[in-house]
Amino acid sequence: MTAAQEPQTLLGDPVALRGPGAARQLSGRLGVGSIVFMVVAAAAPLTVIGGGFPVAVLLGNGAGVPSMFAIGAIILLFFAVGLSAMSRFIPRPGAFFTYVGYGMGRPLGLAAAYLALLTYTTVQVAVYGYLGATLESSVVALHGPDIPWYVYSLAMIALVGVLGYRHIELSSRVLGVLLIAEVGIVIVLSVVIIGTGGAEGLSLAPFEPSTVLSGSPGIGLMFALAGFIGFESTAIFRDEAKEPEKTIPRATYIAVIAIGLFYTFASWALVMGWGPAKIVDVVASDTGGFIVNTAVHYLGTVGGVIVNVLLITSLFACVLSFHNVVTRYQHSMSNASVFPAMIGRVHGKHSSPYVSSLVQTVTAAVLIAAFALFRLDPVLQVFTWFSGIATLAIVVLMALTCLAVIIYFARKKTGAGLWRTVIAPVIGLLGLVGVTLIIVDNFPLLIGDVDAKGTPVLGPLSIAFFAAMLAFPVIGVVQALILRRTRRDAYQNIIDTISA
Repeated sequence: MTAAQEPQTLLGDPVALRGPGAARQLSGRLGVGSIVFMVVAAAAPLTVIGGGFPVAVLLGNGAGVPSMFAIGAIILLFFAVGLSAMSRFIPRPGAFFTYVGYGMGRPLGLAAAYLALLTYTTVQVAVYGYLGATLESSVVALHGPDIPWYVYSLAMIALVGVLGYRHIELSSRVLGVLLIAEVGIVIVLSVVIIGTGGAEGLSLAPFEPSTVLSGSPGIGLMFALAGFIGFESTAIFRDEAKEPEKTIPRATYIAVIAIGLFYTFASWALVMGWGPAKIVDVVASDTGGFIVNTAVHYLGTVGGVIVNVLLITSLFACVLSFHNVVTRYQHSMSNASVFPAMIGRVHGKHSSPYVSSLVQTVTAAVLIAAFALFRLDPVLQVFTWFSGIATLAIVVLMALTCLAVIIYFARKKTGAGLWRTVIAPVIGLLGLVGVTLIIVDNFPLLIGDVDAKGTPVLGPLSIAFFAAMLAFPVIGVVQALILRRTRRDAYQNIIDTISA
């Protein structure tokens, strides 16, 4: 009797299995809207506008940052064409590691899987740090007790763990409500700014070539692309989607277009709110409080309080969404015989990958505890360092996926059309390779590895992070090669699961 077939007791809920996959197969009726809500929530729109945008203005190309969001959306739209084409022909969840496995073989597929886990785990713990710090400062501002940031982070990990343990539709409803609220307040703020004519009058100055190319546009583009992390995870929900052949491609396109339009419009409005000539100075005066200060300026004190509260809920929605993504990656890897069979178990009542959810909850808690033990700053170190790792890793994964799409369709001759299988993926690949080079060049600046003059240098911290990012995909390749030699049945299961 295999691990997938043996009777199980799911945390006190006895389940009589009705077939080999009864305790391992996810199921659900998620529609386009529910999936879009979850992946857009992972992108954390208010967090990006309130946190990422000011930093991009300060370190990047100033008033030209709105153009970077538009450029980033265009690059990722080409990537989405190939991703959607693969989702129609490969009826399996797993996203990056599934598609890279089909296109480039099992070893590289596992390499992508481990890199994806690194990406989503690091961005999740990065946001947990930021969330803990935000809650700490907010409570203190309200004259509450000064409790360390990591206590709040651990409390949020526990709450996310409860939601992740239950059915995915509960998480999608929570994320839907929070997403509507945070997007709504940013739109209201943007409309008020436009209605008042802004500080210097409305203009398209942020999109003029001289503005776009000012300062460091490469850094601006790097931060802009970081704001899209999460949209590509639509395919991971395939087993829980209604009519996945239609739902997944539609959700992917809607997500990237909606995120791109929102970021471009909202960031343009914020530039207009202070004026292209003054935006950098305003951000430099209070980078962390920029969005709240802008809300107070245009919406009053009450508006500032609302934005601050919704910033917290935006961060929570982000970690909840990434928790769901990571647990499903681990579940898919378990079904591919890469992780222990237990991680692939599905709850009999909630139809959730409950063991994988528990593993991810413990992982996040251990990392936050370690950061607290080493006294890392939750924003300047935890958030900045680990979001930097996630940004570089996700762009590399997207580039690999574009290449896998091209190779897969060239080999299979499916007749899916030249645009979807060659032209769009090639354009996306070229764009993503260019962005990868830009991020690598600027990565030391992102994590604060600079000399006395503020110039990025390849110091010990940068080398350590680059080594860690390289180690994860190497582990995947080595594991695949070992399985091929020592456990042919397990290796064959990888073939059946991700590379058939």
